[in-house]
Amino acid sequence: MHEVTIVSGRHNHLIDPYLTIWHWQIPTYLFLGGLVAGLLFFSALYYLRGKEEEYPAIVRLGAIWAPILLAIGMFALFLDLDYKLHLFRFYMTLRLKSPMSWGAWTLITILPLSILWAMLHITSVFPKWRWPHPVFQSVVSYTQKKSKLLAWILMVLSMILGMYTGILLSAFNARPFWNSAILGPLFLVSGLSTGLAFLMLLSKNHDEHLLLNKIDLMTISLELFFIIHLFMGLLASSEVKIQAAKLFLGGPYTASFWVLVVGLGIVIPAILETLEISNLGKRTRVAAVLILFGGILMRFIFVQAGQLSSF
Repeated sequence: MHEVTIVSGRHNHLIDPYLTIWHWQIPTYLFLGGLVAGLLFFSALYYLRGKEEEYPAIVRLGAIWAPILLAIGMFALFLDLDYKLHLFRFYMTLRLKSPMSWGAWTLITILPLSILWAMLHITSVFPKWRWPHPVFQSVVSYTQKKSKLLAWILMVLSMILGMYTGILLSAFNARPFWNSAILGPLFLVSGLSTGLAFLMLLSKNHDEHLLLNKIDLMTISLELFFIIHLFMGLLASSEVKIQAAKLFLGGPYTASFWVLVVGLGIVIPAILETLEISNLGKRTRVAAVLILFGGILMRFIFVQAGQLSSF
């Protein structure tokens, strides 16, 4: 274990930058929340375009995996609570000025809707599936009639969910590194990218895999754009934010972030996807694995770095 001195304002802090690695719940939720946002957004989008037969992994498999991964993420969030018996308080009131309140209500809304969305597609993936009770059959039948409306609602909610994973951190004014408006859109496009990467691992269709590569190439380009502007904004701001940026510019997170997250998790996948799209490289799932690795590592590093930065 290594100690590092961080200068923030007029105070020096001796902090172990690796200590918070064991607090895995929040980074795990942020990662899974963004990934689910990507799965639901593209599943609903291509369902509305009538592509469920042409792109089954995007529409159907993405729909089935979404509530499973979201439930795991919400359970991780639950484990992080100090007062777990007070969980119900998040859902007893809506405070319009509270990002936590918005997030709680978004989660409690999108989870049951994602379950309905999965129920709508599960019999197409598993033809022998039979609902054990007529009530389930009635629910699926009704959902089928309202499927397009549900798809539109899920597209909107998934965008809110993806954006919220970044806003959750940016709302902490006492943490200079987190306190940036860029985190919302950055986490959104990163979540869309990880969702696409997850779908790449599920897809067995060459045309579908190629489509996912093309879309992901755009999302990771946006992700790199937002990362650059995040640090430009920090360096052009107050002294405490400049010090926060220096955690990544010669500080303890320089190598791990720029080599592992940006290099392995963004640049190399972009090169591999470009080669595949240009027919210069073979189809591979390496890019998808690297994107998922970079996505979860970025959230661990950002959560830790935010705790190191203070006024």
